[in-house]
Formats: sequence, structure tokens, C-alpha cells
Amino acid sequence: VQLQASGGGLVQAGGSLRLSCAASGRTFSGSAMGWFRQAPGKEREFVAAITWSDADTLYAMSVKGRFTISRDNAKNTMYLQMNVLKPEDTAVYYCAARTGQNVATMPVLYDYWGQGTQVTVSS
Repeated sequence: VQLQASGGGLVQAGGSLRLSCAASGRTFSGSAMGWFRQAPGKEREFVAAITWSDADTLYAMSVKGRFTISRDNAKNTMYLQMNVLKPEDTAVYYCAARTGQNVATMPVLYDYWGQGTQVTVSS
């Protein structure tokens, strides 16, 4: 089982990036998936999560209204559209999947993790 995150990069404040997370090795049918991020010297924090059916999404207050999580189950891929980026969004972004169907904010509740992709927002 492998999750491959991609799409990170360097962008100016106010810009946009779209992250992708491709799953291989198994299908995550019925599984909720999420995005987390970790800045240097800080703990990993929840960003957004989505259920298999897209019926339920959840966002951290710090990104609500700017970020949009989505998934294409036919492609076994999840996305994070990030708009109006701020310097404080700078971090390594990780995608994750859990065997449970409900969205969750705690990293310990996720069973599979990608390797991370760096997002750097300059002021």
C-alpha cells in the first residue's frame, strides 16, 4: 500500500497550489482520507478530511474557506486545492488514509501515510 503526495512547491503569498495524493496497492473503498501538515519545530496538524462518498468534509479553522479537499475514487486519488496561500501555510503536507469511514482529525486514527510534499509560501 502506497500513498504518493505531489504538487508542492514555492509560491508567493496570495497564490494557489493543488496537491494530489495517489493511492496504489489497494483501493480505499469506504475509507476516509485526509491531509495533514507539519512545519519545522511544530507537531503535525490536521488540515482537511473527506469521506469516501464526498458526503462529509472537515477543515481546520485556519484553512476553511481557502482550501478545498476532493477525491476521484475512479482514479484512487485525493486532492487539496489551496487558494489565497499565506506564509503560515508553509509546511510539509502529508496525505493519509484510514480504514474507518468517518472523517477524523487525529493523526493516530489514520493507518496509511504518504511521504509528504513541501509547500513554501513567500511573503
